[in-house]
Amino acid sequence: MLYGYRVASEIHGSEAMTDFEHRGPFAEWLWPRLGHTYASPVGWAVEITKAAEASGRAGIDLFFDLLGEFKAERSPEAR
Repeated sequence: MLYGYRVASEIHGSEAMTDFEHRGPFAEWLWPRLGHTYASPVGWAVEITKAAEASGRAGIDLFFDLLGEFKAERSPEAR
């Protein structure tokens, strides 16, 4: 869904969000959080899905938990 948003943004000339690019800030933050020492070639969405399945959780729930942590760590109050 986020990839589709980025493509539509490019087509219509508006600025796309970049936090969720394959090697964007979210992915770079996520790799160590999931225990990876380097970026996954399959992307962060697949890795979140795999981690969720391994822990018996829904992927969307894990994504939003991780997104909340990511945003909290990047907020001005966290610095």
